[in-house]
Amino acid sequence: MQTVQDAAALRAVIRGWRGQGQTVGFVPTMGNLHAGHHSLIKLARARADRVVASVFVNPTQFGPSEDFSRYPRTLVQDQVGLAEQECDLLFAPEVATIYPFGPENSVSIHVPQLTETLEGAHRPGHFDGVATVVCKLFNLVQPDLAVFGQKDFQQLKVIERMVRDLSLPVKIMAASTLRADDGLALSSRNQYLSADERALSTQIYATLQQMRELIAKGHARSVVEQAAANKLARAGFEPDYAAIRRAEDLAEPAEGEREGLVALIAARLGSTRLIDNLLFD
Repeated sequence: MQTVQDAAALRAVIRGWRGQGQTVGFVPTMGNLHAGHHSLIKLARARADRVVASVFVNPTQFGPSEDFSRYPRTLVQDQVGLAEQECDLLFAPEVATIYPFGPENSVSIHVPQLTETLEGAHRPGHFDGVATVVCKLFNLVQPDLAVFGQKDFQQLKVIERMVRDLSLPVKIMAASTLRADDGLALSSRNQYLSADERALSTQIYATLQQMRELIAKGHARSVVEQAAANKLARAGFEPDYAAIRRAEDLAEPAEGEREGLVALIAARLGSTRLIDNLLFD
């Protein structure tokens, strides 16, 4: 696997592939990769002739109270894992490559409506940073398809909306959430959990399953949401939200609406904030 840092080198490699009529799949990441990320590479590998991954810790999606400098940088380990998954090219740019005028002076992309609820309400500006960096990476890599995990469900919906609204020629593919045997969604944040917190963390997935079951039985959405938040609080979490939304656009469903829904949870356990979701059958 080759690693490049600048745009010219990236485009030279991709231009060579294009000259051979090959398709390009892309997996953007912030690094500190685990099996969940590797599953995205596998999906891209199955759907495209060549696979590009990026590792870039994006400063514009971190809020004032979120420590950009603390985010783990594990590029050497990431390179080993990507090579094992048969990734063809790693793009690991410097900040100046992505933001030539500095992050504070960058053109910014705002996706309305979808970014103003759930994660967007608790992390103002976060999705502007996500949409901006993903659009920049799409322009640099110019992939045929890009793969994103469903664990970050709202992020997936924001990117789908951006691609459609800006008429970007990229097919967005959603990869199912990879979970530990006990149900916890794989995440780089899990490494910060203590042993006791890790044992408790399974309550998030269990609560999502219960939310789905209660809605199927006909219980009111507001009652189910409140019961889920209360259950998490009693278990020792600090929930930001436990919500049931339409999967298509994250709008609040009408009372009695049972199909095409998703349950979403964000909760803090100790110093670690965990998110997860579960699509309804």
